[in-house]
Amino acid sequence: MSSVGRRMAAALLAPLLVGLMVSCGATTHGRSVVRARSKGAAFVHPGVLVSKAQLDAARTHVDEGKQPWLNAFLDMRDSKYGSYAYRAQPYETVECPPDAAAGHGCVEEREDAIAAYTQALLWSVTGERKHAGKAIEIMDAWSARVRRHTAANAGLQTAWAGSTWARAAEIVRHTGAGWPRADVARFKTMLRTAYLPEVTREVPDFNGNWDLVMTDAAIGMAVFLDDQQAFDHALKRFRERVPAYFYLRKDGKEPVTPAGSTVDTPQKMTTYWFGQRRYEDGVAQETCRNFKHVGYALAATAHIAETAWHQGVDLYREVEDRLRAAVSFHARYQSGEPAPRWLCGGRIDRNMGPDLEVALNHLEGRLGDRVPAARTYAERTRPAGTDDLFVAWETLTHAGNPAA
Repeated sequence: MSSVGRRMAAALLAPLLVGLMVSCGATTHGRSVVRARSKGAAFVHPGVLVSKAQLDAARTHVDEGKQPWLNAFLDMRDSKYGSYAYRAQPYETVECPPDAAAGHGCVEEREDAIAAYTQALLWSVTGERKHAGKAIEIMDAWSARVRRHTAANAGLQTAWAGSTWARAAEIVRHTGAGWPRADVARFKTMLRTAYLPEVTREVPDFNGNWDLVMTDAAIGMAVFLDDQQAFDHALKRFRERVPAYFYLRKDGKEPVTPAGSTVDTPQKMTTYWFGQRRYEDGVAQETCRNFKHVGYALAATAHIAETAWHQGVDLYREVEDRLRAAVSFHARYQSGEPAPRWLCGGRIDRNMGPDLEVALNHLEGRLGDRVPAARTYAERTRPAGTDDLFVAWETLTHAGNPAA
């Protein structure tokens, strides 16, 4: 059998094997599958956002020159993050103030994390050890130096960078890249001391994209660290925040209040929802702020659920109706449908990033749903690149790639 044939066979077989390990019942479109994580069960690796089966499928698509994966791969390879000459710029203290105030190491950290993830994906697709070595070089540079994050945006900064560090480290550590054990241990210490405490802070009155992106980072680190307690905390936080961020009419006249929040009157709720007073299926807490921040929340929600899925926990099922409504709602208006007067006074900021691939892959690829507005938007904007924050190369990894 040819190497391509072997890869295709592996890609077809892997979902069946993983499915047997983490689920039971029929597998048609995932609807009747009961995914249950046994108490004390080992974590599945690689299993932060991208599974081994998905990595194998992405490699096969690129090897066979299929679109949109080939163009997605080429964009990734030819980006500044894919260069063999990339050099990390680690800081001991990363200081990230709010708004437009000058920071110290913020952009460098986020970009270095994306570079490490990019190089890890390049290693997975091409088998070139030089890419694995570059990913390790970047991660080792930061784990040897960074100690703390300060200023008002520390939680968001550690969420953006930490989510990406966990994805990169998971791939490198669990695909035979040869990362020395002592360096892995130092990287684990970095995540536990410089990132996890920040992303697990309670922020009930903050805009919800903070909570969701922080939880994205927390669940990724929990899997990489094999930390059941941190994993369970991330699940709890997801279950509390998602219903409070994406509205459905079944919630009642007013949206759900975030757990622990002081947003406890209709007047405060209107302010918290940026002046929105009429609530319809799919509208989000930050819709009337701008679609960029809703995009962050949509991406983070899907990332969390995708990582949990690979670990045998079906968070998607718990929020499927909200996710479908929110993805459809925002894709329609992002694509140019005029906003009615009841929505943000008829004025919306259509600046969503490359944020829908993971959610679309689950809704259409696993569940067999039709989400036409989201599909049209995704196809028009492919290949999805990176937002230079915490979303990167998801056309390559998740477009039409339900895998396990």
